[in-house]
Order: sequence, then structure tokens, then C-alpha cells
Amino acid sequence: MVEKNDKLILCKGANAMNPTIILDQELYQPNDFTPFALTDILTEYSKKNNQIFLHFWQYDRNAILGMKDTRVPYFEEGITELKKLGYQPIIRNSGGLGIISDKGILNISLIFPQKDFEPFSIDAAYQKMLALTQAALSNTAIKAFEISHSYCPGTYDLSINGKKFAGIAQRRIKKGISVMMYVSVNGNQHARGKVMRAFYQAALQETFDTDGYPVVIPDSMATLEELLHVSLTVEEVKQKFKNALTQLLGDNYSLDSFAWKKTHVSTEQWSAQIQKMNQRNRIKEFNHDCTL
Repeated sequence: MVEKNDKLILCKGANAMNPTIILDQELYQPNDFTPFALTDILTEYSKKNNQIFLHFWQYDRNAILGMKDTRVPYFEEGITELKKLGYQPIIRNSGGLGIISDKGILNISLIFPQKDFEPFSIDAAYQKMLALTQAALSNTAIKAFEISHSYCPGTYDLSINGKKFAGIAQRRIKKGISVMMYVSVNGNQHARGKVMRAFYQAALQETFDTDGYPVVIPDSMATLEELLHVSLTVEEVKQKFKNALTQLLGDNYSLDSFAWKKTHVSTEQWSAQIQKMNQRNRIKEFNHDCTL
């Protein structure tokens, strides 16, 4: 169990000359690879320019799968089940297993440069996101430990009173680090859990519960709204994280993600990233009609 609450860990390696950039935009549509392509570009940019980013993003109604999910014996049957339940599957470019993303889920990417000396370990990078979350929800006792019957279980599952409300993944590119977290803010988390359980049941069939994939028990997870016993919107949670970022790192400013992309990313660079995502999402018969 990870219980460390060292807020200063978020500040290590920060360059006071570059205020943190907060990126946000409207809801992404289910067939849009933009958040994943943008994450890779921001991660590489962060090291080259000694820049920290906080990126908020949301999908309308997606099941975001990890590469391990594509190796199930009945992958196509699993994909069919997700679509039958109304969720567009997409294969992400970071590790871990499947998660649900919809209007009640806030995705947060904390992106920062690796240090040249005494580089951040995997755990140290996760601690940065944990510290930010604890600062954002400062009146709440948040624990980090694996909730084994949740979807995408891991050491840095974040929970309140034993119920998972957030999960964290990590990606590193050319000495840039992106720590990505989903936060279940509101909506029907039990139904989300049932969707992922149905995927694994369809995709594993006779090997369900025997093949190293989670046996998702929906009751192991909950929304922040349920756990805090308050009405809570995604915008309110964004503001809590913005306030925490200011508290921990000082100056920052907000930009629309597309405005930043327009001034910092070439057409060729963007096309290359989208092509990578297209290739990743052409596994077996799983294709996206991605019109960007």
C-alpha cells in the first residue's frame, strides 16, 4: 500500500522560468485519436523545452483498451460486445488494461521532463500524480493500492474507503514523462464496471478468471460523487486540480489544446502520430474510420 503524501515531490525538477501550461478542450468524439497523439507530442516537447503540462480531456462514450487486451483469445467477440453495449473501442498507446471513458469520467495527464541527474523512477513519477490528487482533494483520505477486482488494476489505484475512483498509467518518450489518470467523477460507475466485465467474459470465454485478466466486480469501484456524498461536476473537479497545481507549482496559464497544437505542431508531425494510432487500431478486424 502506498500512503506517502509528500507534496514537495511534485515540485522536483520544475523550472520556475516556465509556467505550467494547462490544456483543455471540448469533448472528444469516439473515433478521434487526438488525445493520444497529442499526449505523445506533449511528452516529447516537455523535455526539449523544459515544460510541464496538465492536460484535461474526455471522450463521449469509449472503452479504451490496453495492448494486453488485444491478446485475448476471442478479441473480436469482445469488441462486438462493447459495441453492442454502446461503447466505441479504441486501443491506447500506453500500458495497462481496459477502462471506460464517458462524460462522467475526467482524464488528466501530468506531463513533465525527466531529470538528467537522479532521474525520476517509475514510482516517483506516479507519486507526482498522487501528490497532485491529494492536494486537489485535500480533505479526503486517499489511499493508493491495487484494487484487484476493478478494471485495469494496479499499484496506484486511488481509493476512498476501499473503493476505487481513479487509476493511473504512465508513458515515457525521449526523456519526457506522461502520467495519465482517469477520475470517475459522476455517473453510473457500477454500469461501467459491468461493461468491462462483459468484455472480458466475451473475449476470454472459458478462460475467464484463469488467464491473468481482472475479474471485474463492479462494486469494487465508485464515483467521487458517491464517495464524497456531494453533487460534483467534471468542471468542479478540474478547478480543484487547477487550484492544487497553483499551490504546488505556482504560476500557470490555460490554453485550448487545439490552439496550442496549431502553433506548435507541424502537419507532418501530426499526420505521423495519427498514423501510428491508426496502425495500432487495425489489429485483427478492429478498424476505426478516423476523420480528423
